[in-house]
Amino acid sequence: MRLFRQDILSAQPARLYRAWMAEFRTPFFRSYLLNQPDLVTEVLKRRPDDFPKSDRIGEGLRPLLGNSVFLTNGETWKRQRRIIDPAFEGGRLRDTYPAMWAAADAAVARLRALRSDTVEIEEETSHAAADVIFRTLFSIPIEHEIAREVFAEFRTYQRSQPILNLAAFVPLPRWMPRFFGRDTRASARVIRRLITRLCDDRQAAIAAGTAPDDLATKIMTTRDPETGDLFDTSEMVDQVAIFFLAGHETSASALAWALYLVARYPDWQERIADEAAALETGDFSEISKLRITRDVFREALRLYPPVPMMVREATCPERFRDRDIAPGAQMVLSPWHLHRHTRLWDDPDAFDPARFGTENGKTCLREAFIPFSAGSRVCTGAGFAMVEGVLLLARILRAFRIEPVGDAPVPVAHLTVRSRDGIRLRLTPR
Repeated sequence: MRLFRQDILSAQPARLYRAWMAEFRTPFFRSYLLNQPDLVTEVLKRRPDDFPKSDRIGEGLRPLLGNSVFLTNGETWKRQRRIIDPAFEGGRLRDTYPAMWAAADAAVARLRALRSDTVEIEEETSHAAADVIFRTLFSIPIEHEIAREVFAEFRTYQRSQPILNLAAFVPLPRWMPRFFGRDTRASARVIRRLITRLCDDRQAAIAAGTAPDDLATKIMTTRDPETGDLFDTSEMVDQVAIFFLAGHETSASALAWALYLVARYPDWQERIADEAAALETGDFSEISKLRITRDVFREALRLYPPVPMMVREATCPERFRDRDIAPGAQMVLSPWHLHRHTRLWDDPDAFDPARFGTENGKTCLREAFIPFSAGSRVCTGAGFAMVEGVLLLARILRAFRIEPVGDAPVPVAHLTVRSRDGIRLRLTPR
């Protein structure tokens, strides 16, 4: 339990990278790790009520995320998705692209202004990803007073909050209070208070007819097509908290690992830099030209998926691989293991963006690649994240040559997969 709290990746035995299914027993519950593609598909693509999200994850995140779409199940979740999904559909990515482009400009400028050519890149990608979220969600840069405060508090929260709260392993009654670290509770309160200010200001601007046409306005003015309801301020705060967590924390993780990987493989970074020369006007259509960059970013998501594990709960008796699964059992879906599975991927531990052009890579992309989950609970912002990550990677490598510095980073998982001691890179302007 102690090792699992410190780092869920190191707590896993090596044989799980070739197992189709594994059972883990405790006095309180049983869990099953699923790597067999058809079983993973069965859990993710059945009706959400058959395998709802488990509170094993939610217990640790609820102080910040409240009743957000990331944690809810059943009718509450369905209602939330009906209101949120339209903000990320169709042409909305095109609408948010100028804000992403502006954030990329700011990120390159910040990197050029650094006094040292050696940087801890996770800190810089966190800054850039947070800037993207604030610009696309509330039309404000990270330098805005409230945005800056939210970002600073979230860094405290990220360092103090493991992905799993140990109390979640014991099936406590709902009425019994959960206990969280002092830093975790304090940071969550501050973050939610600041987000409430942003939401109140936006609500006033909507009422006055002066609100910008960004993601926050879109979500706050979208009515549930079945009930006609809007999110109230409390519900919107919950959703903004998960947008910030999912859109900032996971994007920062993926971009940092992508930069580290290309630092180790300079031939790939030169190919990206050449491809990025097509980015001239900031027009959304240019992103389709970044095919090599997309495959590199996709390979980084394969090797270092930001969310290493997802947990669902069986609600009905099931039978998987000749095992009877009782209601209440935890079904663990692990991108970390699935993406490196030795019986699925060719040379799974190697960095090889070209694999996605092979038959094996195309098959695994369909059956064994789930950085954003899959099925009805697929991440709403998956398309957003792919555009953001590819654009930032291309813009940074167009501006700099990079190389690794010091020891190889050791991945650990708290809120997302990060390096235990940071990732240091040397940046040389082109």
